[in-house]
Amino acid sequence: MEARLNLFANPFFGKVLKHINAAGKAVSDSSLPAATQELVKIRASQINGCGFCTDMHTKDAAHAGETAQRLHLVAVWREATVFTEAERAALELTEQGTRIADAAGGVSDEVWQNAAKHYDEEQLAALVSLIAIINAYNRVNVINQQPAGDYQPGMFG
Repeated sequence: MEARLNLFANPFFGKVLKHINAAGKAVSDSSLPAATQELVKIRASQINGCGFCTDMHTKDAAHAGETAQRLHLVAVWREATVFTEAERAALELTEQGTRIADAAGGVSDEVWQNAAKHYDEEQLAALVSLIAIINAYNRVNVINQQPAGDYQPGMFG
């Protein structure tokens, strides 16, 4: 597979990426746990079929110390016993927030209330922002047919 555009060399995309990355930095600097952030990015990327982001975030998570077992089970988190209740709430919010077009009414009150039991207002704002940001990255990469597999942790910053 070859990318449709070389986004990394495209001056216009560079301007856009600068702003998306700044938003991502605000989230990564938040009090939302780093492990939860990676799980959210992985799950949304799996749902959206974004190989580039799935590759990147599984490798980043492993590099940060995430276990192979948990990484292998993200796609089936409901049946897995290796995630905390807070992580499960974040993953459910991620799924409903990513599949907005599939769900009449968007994110349910039940899912939101469950997330609110585990995260404070800053963390909820960070979680909502992260779900939106990773979905934006996923869409760019899927539209562009960005190849996956060559990412190395730390290569973008």
